[in-house]
Amino acid sequence: MELNAFAQSVFDRVQQSVDRALDGLTAEELNWQPGPEANPIGFTLWHQIRAEDGIINGMLQQKPQVWITEKWYEKCNMSDDPMDSGGGYTAEQVASFNCPKLDVLLGYGKAVRSQTMNYLSSLTPEKYDDVVKAPFGEFSVGQLIGLLICELAQHTGHIGYVRGLKRGINK
Repeated sequence: MELNAFAQSVFDRVQQSVDRALDGLTAEELNWQPGPEANPIGFTLWHQIRAEDGIINGMLQQKPQVWITEKWYEKCNMSDDPMDSGGGYTAEQVASFNCPKLDVLLGYGKAVRSQTMNYLSSLTPEKYDDVVKAPFGEFSVGQLIGLLICELAQHTGHIGYVRGLKRGINK
């Protein structure tokens, strides 16, 4: 299997897991916090989509994020700050997070994932070694893609776990 096909298959598998964990959730369940310092599902979903947009479009492709170009910030009733992804939010900020409707978040996620898959299909094996300056250091393209995959997998697990706490396993 080629590297691009492998990366694309991992992104597909993560999306299947996200879709399964979100299946049938209500707005109340998206906003439910298992504790005062815990992230609700909706916040975690928004954050992971923002992270993907920021890494794939902002850092790796050095172009404006889908958040800006397709005005998802307006559709989500949020700030147009491309650096706002929820990272480093305080418990108070998380608690006051106004979660967009699930269909809006899923639309934004689909738009970002389309960009991700197009980008991955354009990479040559040599491009994975190119070095990119990120706000948190210098990394190869491959390292940033690996970091993003870990981020998405970790947050997908969070979403599934909080869902399980709230309503049980999705069979």
